[in-house]
Amino acid sequence: MKRESIQKVIALALSAVMAWGFVACGTPSNGSSSKESTSLSSEAFSSSSEEQGSSLKGSSSSSGSGSFFSSSSSEDSSESSTIDSSMASSSDSSEDSSEFSSSSSGDSSSGSDVIEPQGAVPYDGSAVEVTFYHAMGANLRSVLDKYISKFNKLYPNITIRHTTMGDYDSVRDRIATELTGGNSPSMAYCYPEHVVLYNEVGAALTLEDYISSTDVITMANGNTETMGYTQAQLDDFIAPFYAEGKVYGDDKTYTLPFPKSTEILYYNKTFFEEYNLTVPATWDEMETVCEQIKTIDKYCIPFVYDNEPNWFITMTQQLGTPYASATADNPFLFNTPENRAFVERFTDWYQKGYFTTKEILGSYGSEIFTRTDSDRIKSYMCIGSSAGASYQCPPLESSGYPFEVGVAMLPQANPEAPAVIQQGPSLCFFKKSNPQEQAAAWLFAKYLTTSVEFQAEFSVTSGYTPVIKSATEHPIYQDFLEKADGNQYLQASVIKQSLAQVDAYFVPPAFEGSSVARDEVGKLMQICFTRAPKDGAAAFIEQEFKKTVDTLVYDYGY
Repeated sequence: MKRESIQKVIALALSAVMAWGFVACGTPSNGSSSKESTSLSSEAFSSSSEEQGSSLKGSSSSSGSGSFFSSSSSEDSSESSTIDSSMASSSDSSEDSSEFSSSSSGDSSSGSDVIEPQGAVPYDGSAVEVTFYHAMGANLRSVLDKYISKFNKLYPNITIRHTTMGDYDSVRDRIATELTGGNSPSMAYCYPEHVVLYNEVGAALTLEDYISSTDVITMANGNTETMGYTQAQLDDFIAPFYAEGKVYGDDKTYTLPFPKSTEILYYNKTFFEEYNLTVPATWDEMETVCEQIKTIDKYCIPFVYDNEPNWFITMTQQLGTPYASATADNPFLFNTPENRAFVERFTDWYQKGYFTTKEILGSYGSEIFTRTDSDRIKSYMCIGSSAGASYQCPPLESSGYPFEVGVAMLPQANPEAPAVIQQGPSLCFFKKSNPQEQAAAWLFAKYLTTSVEFQAEFSVTSGYTPVIKSATEHPIYQDFLEKADGNQYLQASVIKQSLAQVDAYFVPPAFEGSSVARDEVGKLMQICFTRAPKDGAAAFIEQEFKKTVDTLVYDYGY
């Protein structure tokens, strides 16, 4: 274990204990402020089959963002509450009709010792409880409850107890706290960096034995399914989403994909058409269009990039330059002339007033992108999360929408080899002394990742992209996509763009220190943009790069 690994786990645990202490003492909740864009009612899916994966014949799931940026989450509920599947209502379940109870750090069913599992033991039908920690807002919990009810018709002895924590970091902190006491949930939302943390104490479960299991399980309706995925189900996954489970440098699978998000270029289509501007497909074109926009509106900021770490990491992927490695002796590889050059270029753009970022601006780019009043600074482009499309649409006025929003892939260094960061949570699992708990958690996750109806409904409700191809072919989902426009159904336009660019998706490597490296390259960009002198910027940037890498290497003992 590298320097300060244990201290990091303890620090996370202490901070989480303090946070939960405030909740226990009665600190009021901020309520649910979910950011999901609900464009299609849950009831539209109420006629779907009760059978698992019934619409898939032959069948019997990118930092933000980024891992430590809650902007990558479209679920922002601030409360922590636990829902027992035995209380979940049917397809019309809602926050008001669900039974909530206060949740403590010891409510996991896994109070037993965590041990190394001996392969994938098949589920034997016994009564077992699965605990699931996530960050879903109220409307996504409603969707989840609906499909838990469907799952329970197949497996009535498996109780799903799910808890919402507010955001991804809160899920991580809660689990870090429990791991110090030998506890953990059965499964949880995660980003790759979180799994690395859990593996510091050997708690994360590898999934190969479950994925490949040929054991046959009989469901309550008399039908059977294999414990593992069929080949048809594996082939149905959108490849880069499924591949995220193996980014840890040891060729093992630790996670299953859950509906995903990415980054999108939003632009003021009305403005672009009025002034005959070209939507930039490359960074060279972005520079040109920014210069043109400044001549039209000299007080504007042409574009905003919401996530600085994503920008840095994406540029290294687009340019084919080093960022980090999960297998190298020193994983922090980003101090190269090529990387310093793109930061110097963007620093020059910043000094010319071509862009700002969320951290520098102090708010998401949508704040100035959606402005219509002429006496305030505005932008005409914003690079942000695909899950936040509803925030990029200007407010409806009595005369209609003030402008139409267009969407496109973010600019590329080489359009022939595009790269766009992949975001959104995955599902990870924890080692348990009771193999039936592991088996039940696996079956529930398999159900969620192979149910065409769940994937389609969750995607439409959340704005995330489904992880299986068959969900995008669902008739109701296709109807939703056909409504795509630049205002009311902007989310549909964004999902269509997200699906069109899946071959460009990538996930940065995960290793001890990768989450901090993300944060640090974001801070590095911000320091260079705002502090580099106009004369001597290159020397300043070179110095900042060296300081950042030297600090990371020292802190992690590489």
